[in-house]
Amino acid sequence: MSENILLRARAIEKRFGAVVAASSLNIDILAGQRVSLIGSNGAGKTTFVNMVTGYLKPDTGSIELGGRDITRLAPRAITHLGVARSFQIPQLFAELTVLENMLVANACHGQRLSFWQPARRGDAVDRADALLQRFQLAEHRERRVAELPGGVRKLLDIAMALTGQPRLLLLDEPTSGVAAEEKFPMMDIIMTALGQEAMTVLFVEHDMDIVERYADRVVAFYAGRIIADDVPAVALAADDVRRYVTGTLH
Repeated sequence: MSENILLRARAIEKRFGAVVAASSLNIDILAGQRVSLIGSNGAGKTTFVNMVTGYLKPDTGSIELGGRDITRLAPRAITHLGVARSFQIPQLFAELTVLENMLVANACHGQRLSFWQPARRGDAVDRADALLQRFQLAEHRERRVAELPGGVRKLLDIAMALTGQPRLLLLDEPTSGVAAEEKFPMMDIIMTALGQEAMTVLFVEHDMDIVERYADRVVAFYAGRIIADDVPAVALAADDVRRYVTGTLH
């Protein structure tokens, strides 16, 4: 295997009854790439993400991370190998503060709830504060999550995912539910923060303006198949993508 390939999927098949969610998927993701997964609802994007993270198992085929087969591993085991994700609806503790959410995430990645232990808490707080600074969340440090606007919650969810120092980060619709005028500033913050570490990013996205600006590769899904895989300008101009994804070809 090439040392530049971080994630490799081969002959992936997944069905839910008569619904084909993945059909003979073959894909290599290179280390350091920013890859956008696009497609209409039900096209297979999230199914692919869920198989990579272990929440779903393919019916057939294999998935490798850095040359190691992770196809049948549990989500927790895959996380410890360096895979993290954020969710379309942020998974946060609403009654805790921003800092406390970061400390919980840090403790979970460390497999022990050590942040309440005085000897360990200082280091954990320092790590949390460094990430909050990178994501421009320091001003919200002591606020309860329940009080935060949607865009700030999105940033916090992604910052929490980075506490485990992943090699591969999967973002599920990072701009979903964010006001139009906030999307580009928020993505600027995210990509600048992520650029400070050597990690590979896959992000599911429906906004083609976001895809064009922030992805260096686009993988388009339709009916469980990959219908385009190229740089944004080429992939978004493909007839099948214009017909089935962006709706610009009739």
